[in-house]
Amino acid sequence: MRRLADWPEGTTRGISDGRGYMVSKTCFAGGRSTKLVATELGGTDYISLNVYDLRRGPLLKPCEMPEQKVIAFLVDLSAEK
Repeated sequence: MRRLADWPEGTTRGISDGRGYMVSKTCFAGGRSTKLVATELGGTDYISLNVYDLRRGPLLKPCEMPEQKVIAFLVDLSAEK
């Protein structure tokens, strides 16, 4: 979840798996809840997730997609140069 924490809040262009995305990150509850939505530029891929910072550690909740898809996206996500 470190990569998500380091991603800037707001809307930014990013790249994952060689594809461009418009990535929007919003923090709530003093940073204890984070929502990330990414839409592939020129394509149909869509990523949506929430992360909750609980006392026992972070809880990842993908929105209607496999957790592995979300994790693979985040692992490869970088800012567009």
